Amino acid sequence: MRVLVFGNPLAKSDSAALKVARMLEGKIPKAQFVRFDTSEDLEKEGKRLIIMDAVAGLQEPRLVRLEELELPHRPISLHGFDLLWSLLLLKKLGRLEEVLIIGVPAKKSAKKSLLKVRRLLEKII
Repeated sequence: MRVLVFGNPLAKSDSAALKVARMLEGKIPKAQFVRFDTSEDLEKEGKRLIIMDAVAGLQEPRLVRLEELELPHRPISLHGFDLLWSLLLLKKLGRLEEVLIIGVPAKKSAKKSLLKVRRLLEKII
């Protein structure tokens, strides 16, 4: 099972998922953590995706379904065309069937999120 991991290692608030993935590498036999920098190659990953990313506002790691997320009403520029926009566009075009996002709290230490993320991944597998 490929887990697509998003984040910026240079930004503390956006690196939580990367840190958790590093700590879990090799500890869940069926999980392969793949770091993704941009969302432009998502189509190549198939119609069912498992994504791990930092999520602002979460207190605990949890599964987030694409249907729960909303776009801002008016994007300001193409810089606002991020992962969420890409996922929703691919879904609308019929190129995605299911997306599970393992939301890792952006403001919580990776060590504190580790056990719960591991349990979520083991349920998915």
